Amino acid sequence: MRKNVTFISENNKELSGVLHRPDIGLPKAYIIFAHCFTCTKDINAAANIAKQLSAHGYGVLRFDFEGIGKSEGAFEDTSFSSNITDLISANKFITQSYDAPQILIGHSLGGTAVLAASRAMPNIKAVATIGSPASPDHVLHVLDGHLERLENEGETVIPIAGRDLRFRQSFVEDVMGHVSDYSGLDKALMVMHSPIDNIVSIDEASKIFSQARHPKSFVSLGQADHLLSRKQDAQNTANILASWAEKYIDPAQNIPDAPNKIENGVIVSGETDQMFLNTALAGRHAFIVDEPLSYGGSDLGPTPYDYLGVALGSCTSMTLNGYARRKKLNVSSVSVRVVHERIHAQDCEACEKSEGKVDQFTRYIHIKGDITESQRNRMLQIADLCPVHKTLENEIKINTELEN
Repeated sequence: MRKNVTFISENNKELSGVLHRPDIGLPKAYIIFAHCFTCTKDINAAANIAKQLSAHGYGVLRFDFEGIGKSEGAFEDTSFSSNITDLISANKFITQSYDAPQILIGHSLGGTAVLAASRAMPNIKAVATIGSPASPDHVLHVLDGHLERLENEGETVIPIAGRDLRFRQSFVEDVMGHVSDYSGLDKALMVMHSPIDNIVSIDEASKIFSQARHPKSFVSLGQADHLLSRKQDAQNTANILASWAEKYIDPAQNIPDAPNKIENGVIVSGETDQMFLNTALAGRHAFIVDEPLSYGGSDLGPTPYDYLGVALGSCTSMTLNGYARRKKLNVSSVSVRVVHERIHAQDCEACEKSEGKVDQFTRYIHIKGDITESQRNRMLQIADLCPVHKTLENEIKINTELEN
């Protein structure tokens, strides 16, 4: 599942992004992905890695830095420092709109940027770099032959990857001014690099890895090129990242309006573009609520009435299993099938209502065990003592209030 998003940068520019989320359930954690130098969020590596990570249950934001792709701003006004502030803005956006990200991933210079930006993000638990230089001044090699002109004239147009980009001397001064020291990085680190990378030498990865403290991991990307242009290489990279991140994320953190912020109850949230699809949360447990395709839903989860039947059936099974244990009956299991239907009131002899329709739940109880007929009949009576059964048969009042 993917969604186009926009958010405002620290420089008051609208940044364009794509948010990937798993098709079913809440993301186990949110990840921010930073693209390579002069690339965009739509480069194959970014798109393929984000899609594969979402298949593993993660939410992933890939976005265009200011002055790149569909984001506002002029490229010549940007710098390595502005990339860092854009990452901080992305972190703020995801935190406020969904939940605090826990993982940063950066490709090429994007990896150098996430290493620097992570220091300002206490919520980040782990950082991964892919084909990244140890220092931002490594990118100055692409400006070879233009540095003297930049210094003399203050700015110039330089062709990079088939595009003419305007650079200013302030860009050079900015990257030269950044001191890269990863000895104080207080996050778990994954360094990924291809030994045949002819854009950024694997020696750069060694510099990052040797400076950082544990926990840290180093993964060779085999025969992948710098841009991970082969889809299989990008997917394999994502698979490794997904497994590695599992060790550091806190799934319980990734809960909108987390339970520790409310006194009780359950939380159900949905978005208008998903029609009926909702994510429900009860304590630490998340699940999907939906409607069938015939009703205009996505059929990705049970319906609200299915859950009502589950509540009645599970409560009944719990009550009967508890009774059997207390009475030391020879019962191994109790299963309950619940059917919900709307019937005409006139067909219901025990109903007070005489017009219209009423809701009828029918329980089919299967008791597996060696017990007498009398004991079975007694368990059938005990079923009516299930608390949910009592709730559904008692008078129910529902209060509704707006909550900020």
